[in-house]
Amino acid sequence: MQYRKLGKTGINVSEISLGTWQLGGTWGDEFSEEVANSTLKTAIEHDINFFDTADVYRNGLSEKTCGQFRILIDKEIKIATKCGRRLNPHTTEGYNEENIKKFVSDSLQNMNTDSIDLIQLHCPPTDVYYKPEVFSILDDLVADNKIKHYGVSVERIEEGLKALEYPNVSAIQVIFNIFRQRPFELLFNEVKKKNVGIIVRVPLASGLLTGKFTKDTTFGEGDHRFFNRNGEAFDRGETFAGIDYLEGLKAVEKLKNVFGNPDNLAPYALRWILMFDAVSCIIPGASKLDHVISNISASELPALTNSQMDEIQEIYEKMIKPSVHHRW
Repeated sequence: MQYRKLGKTGINVSEISLGTWQLGGTWGDEFSEEVANSTLKTAIEHDINFFDTADVYRNGLSEKTCGQFRILIDKEIKIATKCGRRLNPHTTEGYNEENIKKFVSDSLQNMNTDSIDLIQLHCPPTDVYYKPEVFSILDDLVADNKIKHYGVSVERIEEGLKALEYPNVSAIQVIFNIFRQRPFELLFNEVKKKNVGIIVRVPLASGLLTGKFTKDTTFGEGDHRFFNRNGEAFDRGETFAGIDYLEGLKAVEKLKNVFGNPDNLAPYALRWILMFDAVSCIIPGASKLDHVISNISASELPALTNSQMDEIQEIYEKMIKPSVHHRW
């Protein structure tokens, strides 16, 4: 495992880390404490030291599981969480002092800790980024040692660029993968100037970039890949990186050719992301132990060649860019 600095936090994080949206099962399935603990244990055994969760993941169970696991192990790990999505309705006005402090208090309790390593606003409405008072609240929580660092999880490049105007934003979490390439055009250059970390989510386009799906693959009714393909429940970009599923399958077949038609495309897709030095870490999820092992193997792959990078870019330009590049 290789490690990178998480921006101005100074924390060394495993470049392949772990997202815990589906911790303890696949999306929509019943939570399994045994699977959750096995997943975390496997990650630790392979030198992952950074876990990303949120207060809404399984209604707090993900936070509780991560926090309890940290107490039981003898290795130092960092846990990032997110807040804001418990608001109903999810409005700009809800990001006020009372609510934010309540969210932090609840997360502290869930994770059984006195101070949160990193908290991120969880894809708030765009207008929140234009409210300096929101970030002042987070500054006060740092001063009170309720949180050590804070950042934002964004849907759009505009939001990430606006967040950089606040000097204590330490990390930006953003969707970035072979099918969502816009972040490296401007955002990555700006974060390096400000020494802000980039946490990459949805790196495999909701599993599409594993190369294991077909037009006949089915997803359960509780799985966002079933119910959110057109943004019915939340931002469409969170599901298959916002691209049409069938068009994505065609592009995946082209990508497989670049790497000699492997059975598992995931490590190569993750290695592509690691080619960008602005990236601090990638947080792929895992519902099986095999997924953890597969993801980690990306850190051991050699750098992609110029030819491979060019071929990937050509596939993106021709097959993907016209439908998604301008949207996020």
